[in-house]
Amino acid sequence: MAHVWYWDYRTVQPMPTQHDVKQDVERHVELGVCFAMDPPLFGVAQSFVFLMEKADFARFFPYHTPTSVHSPFPPPQKIIHRHQKLVAMRPTLLHCLLPGLAAAVNVGPNYEHHIEDLDVDLPFSQPVTFAHLEWQRCLAASHNKPLDIALLGFPYDTSTSYRPGARFGPRGIRAGSAREKKGRSYNTVWGVDPYEQGLEIIDCGDIPITPFDAAHAFKQMEQGYRQVLYHPTSDATAWKHPRIISLGGDHSIVLPILRSLKTVYGSISVIHLDSHLDTWDPYEGYTGIRSNQSALTHGTFFWHASREGCIAKGTSVHGGLRTKLFSPKDYEIDRDVVGFTLIEAHEIDEIGMEGIVARTRAAVGETPTYLSIDIDVLDPSIAPATGTPESGGWTMRELKRFIKGLEGVNLVGADVVEVSPPYDSVAEVTSIAAADLIVDILAAMVKGKDKAVGAKKTAGGKDEL
Repeated sequence: MAHVWYWDYRTVQPMPTQHDVKQDVERHVELGVCFAMDPPLFGVAQSFVFLMEKADFARFFPYHTPTSVHSPFPPPQKIIHRHQKLVAMRPTLLHCLLPGLAAAVNVGPNYEHHIEDLDVDLPFSQPVTFAHLEWQRCLAASHNKPLDIALLGFPYDTSTSYRPGARFGPRGIRAGSAREKKGRSYNTVWGVDPYEQGLEIIDCGDIPITPFDAAHAFKQMEQGYRQVLYHPTSDATAWKHPRIISLGGDHSIVLPILRSLKTVYGSISVIHLDSHLDTWDPYEGYTGIRSNQSALTHGTFFWHASREGCIAKGTSVHGGLRTKLFSPKDYEIDRDVVGFTLIEAHEIDEIGMEGIVARTRAAVGETPTYLSIDIDVLDPSIAPATGTPESGGWTMRELKRFIKGLEGVNLVGADVVEVSPPYDSVAEVTSIAAADLIVDILAAMVKGKDKAVGAKKTAGGKDEL
């Protein structure tokens, strides 16, 4: 039974003359004669109903609260999800209530046209947030509203080694999400619309990061992430800390993220999807300059994170690797020093995505896990707008299948990074792909919430420090 209001006229005496119509309708409203009607029946009733969102009805007519009773109609053959928030009323009733609309929406005198609700989002309208989510100033000291899942931008690319532009990644990814929004993001693969699950999913905007001083930028990123991480959630018995999906930015933003997560979870597992290792020893020739700050780049940050105890050695995984190496020693450092399991891109031809997912899940187990996706894990024919493209990557369908395989993994955070919109096609295919991956990550977090809570209880509360 969908919670949709149907204003039924059949129980009311025929309307009298025109000057008495308003009084008769108000009496009808006060009686609360209404039904909760199954959405597909609207298709049958299109010839005599007018559709209006329930939230708008409450705003326009705050003094009329209808009472719901079970629908006398037979159950529908098929549920139409998008109709679940609609109010149905006869055009004659709407006409009678137009004075109420005019009182609620002030358009000034002598407006002769139909009053309509303009407080809506179209794919190409309104200030750009991810999937038209509510934007809040989460980094303001006064902000204390609960957050369950936060989208947080990192407009930073000072630590890239080749093509810049990832500082515009958060803006591009948000633009790529324009067709996503609550009420039209139901995914049949996941069986869920992540925005319809009662969670506080908020776009927190971007951390203001200086492009001039990398050392200071990393302090800003860590502070900003911590501020969001230590917000209250809507249900502390489920998630004590919000899950944050970060929009990069070059990949070095993950170091301050892992530093922040360490304060909550200790060393955590990392699932790193990338064409490159990003664990290179910065003092063995990667940067060519031996200085403290130049040693921290988008290709060395995992090396630093490992030395700082942010990564759980032996339970972390690379996926999609196909980079050229300085020498075989690079793999030795990655496996033996940093502690990653390596899965190269070509292995999908040998063990399939099911095999890759199985190896990944076996490595991370039930541990708190961070998912980091460099967009260059995709083949550049699919995602050309990135700083260091490598041919021979995964397809979008393969990557989405991998994320689906993570359902139930205890994801405590995630990112999509290295999107560089200046190098994108006019069709913005890279930004659209990145946004679509984030919707899947949202679904994974929502679906995995109960699993994560169960793991926390089994571990005696060790899900957090």
